[in-house]
Amino acid sequence: MFRQLCLGGAITLGIGALANGTFMLVSPLDWYFAVPGVTTTGPFNQHFLRDIGLVFLFVGAAFLIGTARPGWRVPLWSAASLWLCGHALFHFWEVAVGICGPSALVRDFAAVTLPALISALLALWAIFPTVKSAAATA
Repeated sequence: MFRQLCLGGAITLGIGALANGTFMLVSPLDWYFAVPGVTTTGPFNQHFLRDIGLVFLFVGAAFLIGTARPGWRVPLWSAASLWLCGHALFHFWEVAVGICGPSALVRDFAAVTLPALISALLALWAIFPTVKSAAATA
């Protein structure tokens, strides 16, 4: 049961990241205005948005490929998690130095912090077989 939950979480993260990355690549201006709070982070930059869109495509592919290919799971999920966690920490840094107010963390939680936390837990689950064994018997 726990294994299925983890794999389902990875699939959900993968599809979400692919959808977000595709939206950023195909229609960066629409993405810029559609995502709450983005317009307050700086002027529209099509090149930058498409660069980040590519990163989200790689993150999504990493979670989906890792789900299908267990032998690749640790490096793929760990790399994707590092980026997602770095992205979330950057949002916290922006609040810490006064670029954004604390309300930005609440606004961004579902799209930034939660995926980072889930990805870190998935990477840990993939890395440590004892966690898998303990969870499987629970």
